[in-house]
Amino acid sequence: MNRVYCCYPGGKHKALTMSYDDGKKQDRRLVEIFNRYGIRGTFNLNSGLWDRDENRIKPEEIRTLYQGHEIACHTVTHPTIARCPLPEVAEETLADRRELEKLTGYPVRGLAYPNGSLSREIEEMLPACGIRYGRVVGNTDSFALPENPYRWMATCHHNHRLMELGEQFLGLFKKQYLYLMYVWGHSYEFDDRNNWDLMEDFCRMMGGKDDIWYCTNIEFMDCMDDFARLRFAADNSFVYNPNARDCWISVNDQAPVCIPGGATVQL
Repeated sequence: MNRVYCCYPGGKHKALTMSYDDGKKQDRRLVEIFNRYGIRGTFNLNSGLWDRDENRIKPEEIRTLYQGHEIACHTVTHPTIARCPLPEVAEETLADRRELEKLTGYPVRGLAYPNGSLSREIEEMLPACGIRYGRVVGNTDSFALPENPYRWMATCHHNHRLMELGEQFLGLFKKQYLYLMYVWGHSYEFDDRNNWDLMEDFCRMMGGKDDIWYCTNIEFMDCMDDFARLRFAADNSFVYNPNARDCWISVNDQAPVCIPGGATVQL
């Protein structure tokens, strides 16, 4: 029987994604750094706070500023949602989705929990609200894939071992594993600590690598979901891809194989 491994797009085995909250004006500088080095990520916005805080990115700037990145929910008003009734949490999430989707023109399907607050009941409710993943606060200090996408913890905050972990990530070479480095934070923290050079150095070090897939949070989840929908023959001799997107696999440790959307491929 063929031995088949899931791969990231292009047959890669490492992925890098970023996640930044609150949509403050410092996002402009952060996005510019990301774009310069080919880094991509997710920006989690509160659609009800633009008029209450002059330091936030305004709605009319969102589509252009964040082009090539993902916009995700952070709730409308940033409450500590584990203390709120579930209908209120649902409305905070759905209203945020509705407003952000008007501005972006695509389905908004991610969430960063405001104040890192969540509960089992909230987690169970989110799929019905159209949310595919939820990011918690904290650091795993690892490059493992998320076991529960609704309690998705990043590798590190940018002020926690960023360069050290980045160097470890670059050194990973065993292609029998999939690796993910996930960095989170708030762009205004770079002003608070006067350490913009940290992110500049990190992106310079990480950018332009042939073995890294640079993705948004939802792109990562979509890739995993697409692979789960592949339909393999019982003996792994062929595979059907019911997805619209292409999928990539490795067969018997040979060169990666692209499975075009809608196609059946002999392995």
